[in-house]
Amino acid sequence: MDARTVNLVHSKPNIINSPRSRTTEAVNGVMTLSRLAEFRAAEKALQEQLAQLEALKNDAGLKKEIEFEEKLQALMKTYGKNLRDIIAILDPNPAASKGASAPKQRKARVLKVYQNPHTGELIETKGGNHRGLKAWKEEYGAATVDTWLRA
Repeated sequence: MDARTVNLVHSKPNIINSPRSRTTEAVNGVMTLSRLAEFRAAEKALQEQLAQLEALKNDAGLKKEIEFEEKLQALMKTYGKNLRDIIAILDPNPAASKGASAPKQRKARVLKVYQNPHTGELIETKGGNHRGLKAWKEEYGAATVDTWLRA
């Protein structure tokens, strides 16, 4: 292999996309689709969407919903009501129905006070994750430390 062959093998393609030839363009290493490929991809996407639309048109549940909406609109027009009026009639206390969705807060933990009879040291904690309390339980045992709880 001579130097000229090596340069041809390692060179990047640089095909210019002219108005006459709509081929794949490779400029700066980025490949773009030809206009024909773009057209075919768009056509395929359109066909898929049309098929999806046909499936929806034949859906019995959707037909019932459309019929319900049409009848509801006609009924609202007959009685001169709008959507807000209908909602007020069906749910007169919207705040009361939304009260159940409020997040429940958990009960506050009780403060526990432990006193070490050997040192007289006090530890106040609301949970069992206190560093000093853990050290005591490791040294004296959990059952013993639990007896140190003040009432």
